[in-house]
Amino acid sequence: MRFSSRVVFADHVFDILEHVYEPAEDSFLFAENLNVRRGSKVLDMGTGCGILAVIAAKKARQVVAIDVNPYAVKCAKNNAEINDVCNRISLVQGDLFAPLRIRKEFDTILFNAPYLPSEENEKGSWMERAWSGGPSGRNVIDRFLREAPRHLRPDGEILLMQSSLSDVKQTLRNLERSGLEANVIAKQDLPFFESIALLRAVTRE
Repeated sequence: MRFSSRVVFADHVFDILEHVYEPAEDSFLFAENLNVRRGSKVLDMGTGCGILAVIAAKKARQVVAIDVNPYAVKCAKNNAEINDVCNRISLVQGDLFAPLRIRKEFDTILFNAPYLPSEENEKGSWMERAWSGGPSGRNVIDRFLREAPRHLRPDGEILLMQSSLSDVKQTLRNLERSGLEANVIAKQDLPFFESIALLRAVTRE
């Protein structure tokens, strides 16, 4: 494996494999606001280099980390070993929820989604697929939102990162229609009139 860079966050170290999205502002904002319950079961969708999976595994009983990118799966496996949590992370290659068979099994579902508006290009590179959300920026987000509630335990939560360029209010409306209470728990302004927002959704009482 050829690694292109190394990233340090808190007391964690992450080697980034070629063709894998390197943690940036969105990853760090997500990580800074990630607090999973001890002993919980977590799904890290689109795990990339595994940064959120590794952090979650410090408290979680089990983390299932999925990515469509085979390089990302290898990269996350390596980082789980580096950070001594490989015994609590199961890594799977696949497209969103396709590899999962059991429903209502996760306490927390994480997703730093591909959220930037882009031209339609289903044959884009692995790097492009990490950030490209189609013309509206919502292609992957909307697919995720249709499936995620079915895999959430009754007292579970969804944490989703996206950009203001892909209509945060629409995501909040979609989550509400699924019977969840949703709000923005963290936000960061970026250059060129963009901001990123971390959304949290929980089952209504």
